[in-house]
Amino acid sequence: MKLSKKDVTLNEKDALQDILDCEKLLMNYYAAALTEGSCKSFRKEILKNYTAQAETQFRAFEQMLSRGYYEVQPAAKMMIDQNAEKFSNAQKQMCAHA
Repeated sequence: MKLSKKDVTLNEKDALQDILDCEKLLMNYYAAALTEGSCKSFRKEILKNYTAQAETQFRAFEQMLSRGYYEVQPAAKMMIDQNAEKFSNAQKQMCAHA
């Protein structure tokens, strides 16, 4: 039996998760367009849209967070330091090969 649109109702949490997932997907599309764009005016417009989309995505995230639908674990200082060192080393290696 195929369900129709009127037969499916999302609860608030599922609706917000769907919005957040869509916003993240749009961010990926804008990032791809930005890296592939070769025209300055096109890139400028995409960057403007990307920035606006980032704000929209963050508002969706904040709504989920404020309702207790999205749990964020604070990172331990040691984990932050390890990752900072890892990326610093990667950056040094990339610069050395340039």
